[in-house]
Amino acid sequence: MFTGIIESVGEVKDLKKELNNLHITIACNFTNELKIDQSVAHNGVCLTVVNISGNQYTVTAIEETLIKTNLSDLKVSDSVNLERAMKLGDRLDGHIVQGHVDQTAICKNIQNEEGSWKYTFQYDSNLNNITIEKGSITVNGVSLTVVDSKKDMFSVAIIPYTYEHTNFKSFKIGTKVNLEFDVIGKYVTRLMRLN
Repeated sequence: MFTGIIESVGEVKDLKKELNNLHITIACNFTNELKIDQSVAHNGVCLTVVNISGNQYTVTAIEETLIKTNLSDLKVSDSVNLERAMKLGDRLDGHIVQGHVDQTAICKNIQNEEGSWKYTFQYDSNLNNITIEKGSITVNGVSLTVVDSKKDMFSVAIIPYTYEHTNFKSFKIGTKVNLEFDVIGKYVTRLMRLN
């Protein structure tokens, strides 16, 4: 379980394909605190630490994860938003995030708002995921509030702190991002469709 509050931005150091899997090696400032078998969210994708060496650690993404997320697009030196699993008893500063990406979206617009940025993303609405204005959404693992909500598109406002401390600063028009829709909203949507 995660909160969507990014703890660090890591750098991809190595990518190794093995059959349908991708081994991703990351350097970050909290590697020395990790243990094998720990869960870490990478651009919002929960992956298990399988190896640690110096200030670098390795995780493995299976084929299903690579198909449903933007991890297959990673290149060496790319930045990745990182969050370790939350500790029981900590404050929940973001919202409840599972680390299970629902689908990807494409950045369609970036608007400088003179002190903040408004990012607009488009996603495939045929997968039955929805956003609501003022609802929660996770973009590349970042817990955000939806500003504008349409059938297949939404916007979020990014403050300078988030811009500087996540990989939002590297987004361009056309960047593919991971989305995890609000877990409560997903259950309500499913219940409504069953009735």
